[in-house]
Amino acid sequence: QVRLMESGGDSVQSGGSLRLSCTASASTSCMGWFRRTPRSAREGVASIAYDGTTNYADSVRGRFTISQDNAKTTLYLQMDNLQPEDTAMYYCTAARYPDCTVDSILLLGNWGHGTQVTVSS
Repeated sequence: QVRLMESGGDSVQSGGSLRLSCTASASTSCMGWFRRTPRSAREGVASIAYDGTTNYADSVRGRFTISQDNAKTTLYLQMDNLQPEDTAMYYCTAARYPDCTVDSILLLGNWGHGTQVTVSS
């Protein structure tokens, strides 16, 4: 399995921005971010396929941007106009998977320790 390590989480005020990073031990065909709160199930946030195709949850589209470095071993999530409902633990996930979407990344079964994002109103 690919080893993953997330960073960049912090506490910000509503309307603020954060950039999450995820370092992977190897490149894969599908990478993404999902989030989880103590009271909710996992929610796929954004995904990126090896060819650069991206997919976003409706709740973050237009505010979040997923990207990778050229080596495809570092994953980023630029989060703008953060809202209190974005408060969650954010996890990076990665694996070989042919159909890379915000829904399918929840099936990859491989993620890091997570990084906490807290947005206050």
